[in-house]
Amino acid sequence: MTFSMADMRLLTPHLVITAAALLVLLAEAVSPGRRKGYLPYLGIAGIVVAAFTTPGLFGPARSGFSGMLAGDAFAAFVYFILYAVGALTLLVSDAYLRDEGRDHAEYYALVLLALVGMMLMAGATHLMSVFLALETMSIAIYALAGFFRDERSAEASFKYFILGAFSSGFLLYGIALLYGACGTTEIQGILDAFASNRALAGSPMALAGVGLVTVGFAFKVAAVPFHMWTPDAYQGAPTSVTAFMATGVKAAAFAAVLRVFFVAFQTLHVDWSGVLWVLALLTMTLGNLTAIAQTDVKRMLAYSSIAHAGYILVGVVAGTPEAGAGILYYLLAYAFMNIGAFACLVMVGRKGHENTELDAFAGLGFKFPALGLAMSLFMFSMAGIPPTAGFIGKFLIFKAAVHQGYYWLTIFGVLNSAASVYYYLRVIVTMYFKPEPDTPVVEALRAGPSMAVATILAGLGVLYFGIVPGGLVDLAEQALRYLV
Repeated sequence: MTFSMADMRLLTPHLVITAAALLVLLAEAVSPGRRKGYLPYLGIAGIVVAAFTTPGLFGPARSGFSGMLAGDAFAAFVYFILYAVGALTLLVSDAYLRDEGRDHAEYYALVLLALVGMMLMAGATHLMSVFLALETMSIAIYALAGFFRDERSAEASFKYFILGAFSSGFLLYGIALLYGACGTTEIQGILDAFASNRALAGSPMALAGVGLVTVGFAFKVAAVPFHMWTPDAYQGAPTSVTAFMATGVKAAAFAAVLRVFFVAFQTLHVDWSGVLWVLALLTMTLGNLTAIAQTDVKRMLAYSSIAHAGYILVGVVAGTPEAGAGILYYLLAYAFMNIGAFACLVMVGRKGHENTELDAFAGLGFKFPALGLAMSLFMFSMAGIPPTAGFIGKFLIFKAAVHQGYYWLTIFGVLNSAASVYYYLRVIVTMYFKPEPDTPVVEALRAGPSMAVATILAGLGVLYFGIVPGGLVDLAEQALRYLV
């Protein structure tokens, strides 16, 4: 493989964030023992600089590194989602890690390096580069999940690592079978092979390859029945890492899913849409029904993230540019409302004790009005209640599914969304209608300026994109034109 300076320009945002990760490590190495509060802001500065280098990718699609990486509007749109996820995660992590005595440079560097892996997944145009990007992201996330080194954190990391390794095996074996059937692992090349040779669509080797690649991605997005790792990994990981996993990993994985299924497997839509139809229904239903039974808010959010993966899969089943634009919009909305909810969860905890039981929220709506207002907003958005970004996201996906004739899947999606209202509203009811116990569980909020800024930005994102969605929807539709 050869590459030129034009290819390197496609990597500029990735190199900037990698440099920021190394700078964070170097800063702590040359100033040991001193105050470390500036470390997350070095990372955020790197993300901001990377964001300034990204708008050049909007416009005609370019390919580099012998077809391994694309620089197009689709990748650029996902980069901005990931920038928001990365910056909000670093803001939430600052006060949280200092309170826990874990504010080490390695944490911030791992977040930034995971972000680089996620960005590479969004821009990868070759199944091998998808796999390498996936591993870059996953290895950093495994380490972050076990960052607190206590029993729960280590269990979460180990469980995520073991099942993540299995999913990587499935994905790699599927890629190998596709290479055997199509003679290439380039995404456009696979599309050309299926389009030029109709008999390939009936090839057991090709279909097995598509199936195993589907299993590999289903693990990463936590789709049923490959979701088993999610509740334990999410609950045991540090809360800021859980927010990062639930939003960043999901955004990167679905970006890769869109590029693979909407481009490489485009001619096989009839074959894979039926399988994903069932996966979407099971994922929505199991995620919501199990979330209803939870009394731990962090675990409830873990199951709700499974349900949200099901809603997004409805858009993948539809398989149109309209549905793809809805998915991109949904991923950004989900990033804001989910990180905001986890920020509120961090605030009610104290050192060594997270206070994630639902009863810990009793009476907090009046005791801490700003927290109650923010948590209520994020819960309303996750439930899909207007005028929030969560409502618009679900509307766009379900509308695209109806336009393609998936009426029953849409009906099941709406019913699932209605069922989810119960457990989201239960948090709000507990905050405002359940009296605080005689011995308060939460005496003071674990909040700092960075946590407040993250929560306010997330709340503004949920409201702004819920009230004025037009510009973002147009941008998402333009991004999809370069993908399909």
